[in-house]
Amino acid sequence: MQVYEIMTPTVRIADPNMTIRDAARCMRADNLGALPVGENDRLIGMVTDRDIVVRAVAGNTTVRQVMSQGICYCFENDDAEGAAQVMAKHQVRRLPVLNRDKRLVGVIALADLGRSEDEAAQGALKDISQPSGKGRR
Repeated sequence: MQVYEIMTPTVRIADPNMTIRDAARCMRADNLGALPVGENDRLIGMVTDRDIVVRAVAGNTTVRQVMSQGICYCFENDDAEGAAQVMAKHQVRRLPVLNRDKRLVGVIALADLGRSEDEAAQGALKDISQPSGKGRR
C-alpha cells in the first residue's frame, strides 16, 4: 500500500508570516498538534503546539520565528510501511506528504496508518509508541 492511498489530501497550511496566535487558532479548530508551514507552494517547516507554547508570551511572534525547519517527510509514492518507519524513527505522529516536485500534497497521520489494511504498516505502527532509547531532558 502506498502513502497516497491512505493520506489525508486536504491540509491546512500555516503561512510563515501569520502570528502564532492565528496558527494556534487553526490548530484548535482542526484539533491538530502540528501544522505544515508553506511558502510559494513549498513546504518550509512545521509549527507544533509546543513551538507555540515556548514563545506564547510574545504576542506578535510569527510562525516563521518558531517553526521547526529540519522536518521529516515522505513522498506520496512511498509505501505505508516506510512512512510508519519514519514516524517511529523520529517519534512523530504526522508526516507531510510531498509529490516528486517536493510540493505538499497531503499529510499522513497515525490514524491513517491505523485504518490501513497493510500488514507491514500495522507492524511498523507498533514501533512508533516504543521509547526511542534517548532520554528526554
